Amino acid sequence: MDYDVIYIGSGNASWQGARFLRKAGLKILIIEEGLYGGTCANRGCNSKALLDAPYEIKALTDNFEGVGKSGNFEVNWSDLMKFKQKRIANMSAFLEGKFKEYDLDVAHGKGIIIDEHTVQVNDKQFTTYKIVISTGLKPYIPDIKGKEYLHDSTDFLDISKLPKHTIILGAGFVGMEFASILAEAGLEADIVIRGNMALKYFHQPYVQKVIEILKEKNIRFHFNETVTEIIKDENVMIDNPNAKVLNVENGLNSDDKLRDPNAKIDNIAHDNAFTVNFESGLSLTGDYVIAAMGREANLDGVGLENVGLSYTKSGIKVNGHLQTDVPNIYATGDVADTGVAKLVTVAIHHSKYLAKELLGEADEITYPVIPAVAYTIPRIATVGVPAYVAEKSDEYEVHRIKYGNSYSLELKNDTTAEVKVIVDSELNIVGAEIYAADAENVANMFAFIINKKITLEELDYMIYAFPSSSSVCLYKLHNIHYTF
Repeated sequence: MDYDVIYIGSGNASWQGARFLRKAGLKILIIEEGLYGGTCANRGCNSKALLDAPYEIKALTDNFEGVGKSGNFEVNWSDLMKFKQKRIANMSAFLEGKFKEYDLDVAHGKGIIIDEHTVQVNDKQFTTYKIVISTGLKPYIPDIKGKEYLHDSTDFLDISKLPKHTIILGAGFVGMEFASILAEAGLEADIVIRGNMALKYFHQPYVQKVIEILKEKNIRFHFNETVTEIIKDENVMIDNPNAKVLNVENGLNSDDKLRDPNAKIDNIAHDNAFTVNFESGLSLTGDYVIAAMGREANLDGVGLENVGLSYTKSGIKVNGHLQTDVPNIYATGDVADTGVAKLVTVAIHHSKYLAKELLGEADEITYPVIPAVAYTIPRIATVGVPAYVAEKSDEYEVHRIKYGNSYSLELKNDTTAEVKVIVDSELNIVGAEIYAADAENVANMFAFIINKKITLEELDYMIYAFPSSSSVCLYKLHNIHYTF
């Protein structure tokens, strides 16, 4: 055999574990048809984080309106995009260098499974004892008339100028996070949802808080709608008189600039109009349409039919060892249908587990509690037993801690920050729902508490850095434990 293990895909679901297999003496090949590192590194998580951060800061400065804020903090999208592109441009080369450092062989091209022990790349075939499929997900594009006019998350994260009026199909992570950016940029958008809720895996009262903030900033929501077609009108130009203008020149204020037909508007794109029609008769017109209706398994042309494997939109079914129905073929990360959240953190967990599994050092895979965060503005997060489960069961209690108004004078004036803590009958913390500007950090704190089974007594004994949002939140947990 040429290799001990061949990975198809070069994202976190492959190389994070592959390096340990190589260190143990196994010969490894990683196949990639796109950029090394996959979606998260090149056109997903990293890009989103870089582009989102200034808008997060803008929202935080707005908390001090009337209590110390002087002037406006504006984001120059064009400059921000250049910065993002410069940073991300080196990511693939950086990871290729890491693969060489780890002594992992690479082959650039589409990996096609020929049989149980053979994978073809371009005109070469490689033999292997084990195959690991780590090809991830791709955006779901509805099969409708005019689908060629749809943009996906990759497009938006590389757009040179922000659209004036965006139509977003879907309200999951992508749709809601992009809507927050557009809202903070002072632009408008319509979010259209097939069902009756946004961010359905998150605590709905907190989701509703985010929706209300977005509505106040010219983001409209349309529920229970099914898209039927997209029509491009070459002769219609979108003009939004309510859009906030960035980079105001010549000493004019925003209102003056909007009224000046000859003014230069640097950060807002002019484009042709697109009309999006829906089954209900709803019709919307904008200059940019994003498909944010979820993602599906990226397995076209991988050759699964050659080894008798099938898949659904959720991926390839695997057992507790991440093993497919073909014993020597495995699937990891988003493309593995495990019933567990499809997050990059889970993909890393899969990859490291599989390395131990292939070395004979692991039993069936287990999962710690997994925090998930929607990077809206403000953030919402969930970890452990969700509140909607706890509220329907006699086994749990839900305690609401409004810690934002306790530290608002010392910290970010984030007075609305709160958490709902779920405890079991013995008052052990088993879950948390968070709504706050720094929800991701608070979620990680609760993930540690839950996974390590730290008791309320132990938490109350500890001394924390103050002032900090986490310290106030933690101190307030004693209200669950003590009766006054």
